[in-house]
Amino acid sequence: MRIPTKNLQDNIVYRQVKSSDLPRLEWNGEFTHFRNVFKNAFEKSKTGKSILWVVEINHVGLVGQAFVQLISSRLDLANGVDRAYIYAFRFKENYRNIGLGSSLLKIVESDLLKNNYKEATLNVARENPRAIHFYQRHGFKIVAEESGEWSYRDHNNILRNVVEPAWKMVKYLA
Repeated sequence: MRIPTKNLQDNIVYRQVKSSDLPRLEWNGEFTHFRNVFKNAFEKSKTGKSILWVVEINHVGLVGQAFVQLISSRLDLANGVDRAYIYAFRFKENYRNIGLGSSLLKIVESDLLKNNYKEATLNVARENPRAIHFYQRHGFKIVAEESGEWSYRDHNNILRNVVEPAWKMVKYLA
């Protein structure tokens, strides 16, 4: 199903996440297993360690998101000074390829620049050529291979281990 873009821009809101958004980030059950990840990221946003963005369309709901980690134990990703890590950048299927992702990425980058960040990093799955192309089109460059290994506790508090080989990408913000 294609979403008509006429008058769509008048109904789009790009904003930071509120606590009431947390259940809606689960996208009607598709991402329920990430409930604790979302909660932990939101808690970090309250202490200035991350910034969580959503795209909301009036009378539709949340259709996209991007999380930004400002400080990480991996300083090559986010050092709390001038390098930030973008992750969980996603849009619902019907809202892809209509410019919302490009707009959200511009907002994220502008916000980082306003806060004196000079570099944005991200990891993208090696098996996701559309996402790789999207980021390259927006000035990101592949700089390294990543194992893509990480873990999280799901909504049932079960430890889940993820292995998703990725490319580390970097963009110097201007």
